[in-house]
Amino acid sequence: MAYSATGLVTVCASKAGNAPSMYLYKTADTQATVNTAGYFNSLASVLSVGDIIFVYDTTTPSLVLTYVNANNGTTVDIVTGK
Repeated sequence: MAYSATGLVTVCASKAGNAPSMYLYKTADTQATVNTAGYFNSLASVLSVGDIIFVYDTTTPSLVLTYVNANNGTTVDIVTGK
């Protein structure tokens, strides 16, 4: 599947630009699919490096903490947090 805007909720937005924004993304896609570079490309103008995304997989179900590892303005890449 692909990214769906209906699954994304802003938990908190950085107002000063010093802290990351946090999002919750609910999807039937697997964690591996969501972690593919480019999955969130349509949010390239919204997401910043360091932003946190809690990804909830409704199929498994599972919740994984991820963050934006790279964003060149076109391609967004996320990785699983540690």
